Amino acid sequence: MLHTPGADPRLPAGVVIRPLDLAERVDEALEVQAVAFGLSDEEVGIRRHIVQRHMKLPGARALGAFTEDDGRLVGFVYGMPNDRTHWWSTVVEPYLRAGGAEGWLDGSFVITELHVHPGFQGRGVGRELITRITDTAGETRSILSAIDIESPARGLYRSLGYHDLARRVYFPSAAQPYAVMGAPLPLPRRVHLRSV
Repeated sequence: MLHTPGADPRLPAGVVIRPLDLAERVDEALEVQAVAFGLSDEEVGIRRHIVQRHMKLPGARALGAFTEDDGRLVGFVYGMPNDRTHWWSTVVEPYLRAGGAEGWLDGSFVITELHVHPGFQGRGVGRELITRITDTAGETRSILSAIDIESPARGLYRSLGYHDLARRVYFPSAAQPYAVMGAPLPLPRRVHLRSV
């Protein structure tokens, strides 16, 4: 595969990653999440308010993956430094404490959401989003939660150094259990060799 000068060899041709004003483009992001994660209209409405609230928190930031030709959002990630008073932390803390991993709640950057449109999955977009957002974190490690099944997402996280800190974590409104995973920062970058 030929490398186009100026293009990022870690991404599919025609996709760029740049900062995302998630509060401004929340509806576009939630469309991607709805398709990638299978959300109902009701769940999208609930998440809209959550995302907008999160983006007002100290240190919260987002990146988007966009098509170069029309600027369409095809993936996004957002996160923030963890705070034990946040809802997510209060839910996962007892599970982490039971496994001796409660300390991961301190000094960690939380990946709150990472979603890529199915048409762009498996092509390095998710990997690049998560590595870029954590590259700028001031924390020494990262934590996240993912549905506790073997999936491409869990495989991606493992390939980046995330390991299970707690399994079978139940969030009040979730039908399936989650796993909480953690990794030291910086995350490793996979080298892609392409001819020029």
